Amino acid sequence: MTTGTTGTADEAPLLGPESQFRAFFDDPRWALAIIRATVLEAAHPQIGAALADNSTFVAHPWRRLRNTFLSMRRMLDADPAVREREAARLNRLHARMSGSDSRGRAYDAMDRATRAWVVATLYESAVTMCRLSGQPLDQDTMEHVYAEYRAFLAALDGDAGELPEDLNDFWRYFDRVVEDELENTEAARIILYRLFDHLPAPALLDGAPTLWAAGRAVVGPLLGSITVASLPEPYRRRAGLPEMPGATTLMQGAYLAAGLTRFLPEGWINAETIIEALSLSPDSDDPRARTVTALRARMKRASALLRLLTPSSGGTGTEPVPAAPTATGEGRRSAEEFFRQVLDQTGDGHLDWPDLAAMARELATRLDLDEPEETRLYDAFAAWWRELQTALDTDGDGRVSADEYAAAVPSLAGPALIRVAEVLFDATDKDGSGTINAAEHRALFRTAFHRDLTTTEGTYDRSAFVGDFLSFVSGRRRNTPYDPLLADA
Repeated sequence: MTTGTTGTADEAPLLGPESQFRAFFDDPRWALAIIRATVLEAAHPQIGAALADNSTFVAHPWRRLRNTFLSMRRMLDADPAVREREAARLNRLHARMSGSDSRGRAYDAMDRATRAWVVATLYESAVTMCRLSGQPLDQDTMEHVYAEYRAFLAALDGDAGELPEDLNDFWRYFDRVVEDELENTEAARIILYRLFDHLPAPALLDGAPTLWAAGRAVVGPLLGSITVASLPEPYRRRAGLPEMPGATTLMQGAYLAAGLTRFLPEGWINAETIIEALSLSPDSDDPRARTVTALRARMKRASALLRLLTPSSGGTGTEPVPAAPTATGEGRRSAEEFFRQVLDQTGDGHLDWPDLAAMARELATRLDLDEPEETRLYDAFAAWWRELQTALDTDGDGRVSADEYAAAVPSLAGPALIRVAEVLFDATDKDGSGTINAAEHRALFRTAFHRDLTTTEGTYDRSAFVGDFLSFVSGRRRNTPYDPLLADA
């Protein structure tokens, strides 16, 4: 596999922590450019269908963002072995995603042409980002950066043949796909117009719903308008995307303002650190959680002040009155709450195989499982899905509704779910001793889940592990070590 090195010893590797590709991910302008690139990806019929059927970006956007940055960090690691291992993991993940869209057209996440389009949108959006912010790349830099992106595709596909070798040919390729293949897909519409309307608060702002709702109500439409204005004109015309008056000026101003951050001291802005801080829960054992807790307290005070200043009666406020808690007892979730927060990973209102596949994917990613253990985990989740389908799908439509789930909650904790817990225990019990020792305990709960558990004499046996996992996945307990993994946004 080609992992991206140049032809001479004097030149820096095309991939790695020193590449321009990597530098873009800590660039504040990238927050705007990545939304634009994602819309262009989702506008491709195959990619849009795969996102709609399999992605958790609607229900768990912050988790999806964090995982994307984790994957990119591995793909741009200085060690080629780390890059190859992550590429293999991504390929296994994508190989499990195939199906057909609403018009019966087949999609396959391993299709090389569509994978090349993903990389193409990232490169073109990076170039556009620099141009719109008043810092256009010169021709030599564009050539070098393009070589980095082709090296990235080669790391995934074995070669970069699906992207033109010559940069001039790339622009013709890009224009052709935009004009001939992109559509106004459901996934693209969700990203542009619906995602920010329902975007759940990150852990940092979870205790300040009024403040979050007010900020979201302002920022969401602005980001949508900025993104639409930055998209290629042929696609806007083809998709019938409305452009608000003044949106072009707003978009240019946003990119220029983001570009001014280059004057900040080096290291002040680190995207990965910011995302992790937003995602940390107060009861995490991560040392940064103390800072997060202090920030949350200030956010709550600000939210309380905003509520005093905002009309709250007659439907004139900025936020609907929160629904009363639906838990059925202390430490428990109601069936509706558990279905929405945990089981419905894709956020489409139904439980289907992609929801359970998303759970398996999240566990495998956090635990950094190798192929044999990952396959066993997916197989166990597949068996659990067949068991759930048999027990809960009363109308025979191939999926489980919230009502069907609520009517037969006890059926969740069957033999197949116990097998899922046992596979997860075996993946954690690296030395095969039958207990999770202190080192394995740290690797699982502190490193992967950002939680600490009290164990007896430094070990955690199989029965205790399985019991705790079943209590969470059957909805009997909340605030378990698994909440930040499968329930948090």
